[in-house]
Amino acid sequence: MGTEFDPMRSFIYVDVIKEEYRHKLQHWLYFHHIPESISQFEPYCTKYAFYNALPVPEGGERFGTARMQITEHSWLVNIMDPALKVKAFQEYMPIEALKWQGTVPETAGDVLMSGDDARCTGGNNGCMPFVFAFCPMWWEEDVKGAGRTLTEGANYRWNFALTYPEGISKEEGDKWLFEEVFPYFEANNCCTRILTSKVRQEINGCPMYRVVEMWFTGPTAWHHLAVETADKIKSPSWAKDGDVFPYLKSGFEIRGAFVTDYPTCDAYSQYRGYIPRR
Repeated sequence: MGTEFDPMRSFIYVDVIKEEYRHKLQHWLYFHHIPESISQFEPYCTKYAFYNALPVPEGGERFGTARMQITEHSWLVNIMDPALKVKAFQEYMPIEALKWQGTVPETAGDVLMSGDDARCTGGNNGCMPFVFAFCPMWWEEDVKGAGRTLTEGANYRWNFALTYPEGISKEEGDKWLFEEVFPYFEANNCCTRILTSKVRQEINGCPMYRVVEMWFTGPTAWHHLAVETADKIKSPSWAKDGDVFPYLKSGFEIRGAFVTDYPTCDAYSQYRGYIPRR
C-alpha cells in the first residue's frame, strides 16, 4: 500500500548548552544537516525553515527555553511511515551534535548515530528530551488575535510545547490552561495573539502534549506577564509550596523558544550551500 497524504507541521526546539558550542552546532546544521535533509525529504516536505532563537529574557530559563533555534517543517506525509524507512544515505549525525544540544551527556562515547536514533535522545538519561513535535498543519484553537495583519507591527513570538506532570490527566491540565492561563494573557494588550494545537503523539511518541504560540509586543511585555505578575494566575492542583508559573518542569514538561516572524533561513528558497565569509 502506498504512502497516504497526511499534511502536518512539526517543531524542533534546538538548544545549545554552552556558547563554546554555538559556532560548532551552526556549522553542523548548515554544512551537513540542511543539504542532507533537503536531498531526503524535498519530495514530501513543503517548508523547511530555521528561526534563530532570540536571547533568553530574564526568568526565561525556568520555561525550558532553547537557545539555538526552532526548526519548522510542513509535511505532506507521515515521515515515520515504514514506506519511507529505506534511505540511500544515512544522515551524518555525530554524537557531538547531540552533546552540543544537551540531549546526551557530554561524557557519552563518540559514535555516529542514525537520524531517527538522534531524534529519540534525552528524557531518560538525565538530559532534556529531544522534542520533535508533530501537529496538524493548521492551528486548531484560535484563542486571541484573529484578524491580525503584518501591518500591525513586528511580533515577539513565544512558541512552546508542554505536557502535564505524571498523574495529571490531559483534561485536568487543559482545564487549567484554558480557564486560568490563557484568559490571564488574553486580558492584557501586550499579548496580541494566542494559538494552540495538540501534538500528534502517535506519530513519534513525542513527550509533549500541546504546542502553544503567544505573541507579545516585546521581551519586556513577556517578562511583565510571564514572570513579574504571573502570580495572578491561579496555580494548578499539582503545584507545591514555593512553585511558580509555569508550574512545569523546565525542559521536560515545557520546552520552547523566542523567535521573530521571519525565518533566519527558509532552506528551500534561500539555501545555496555553505558559502563562508571571506
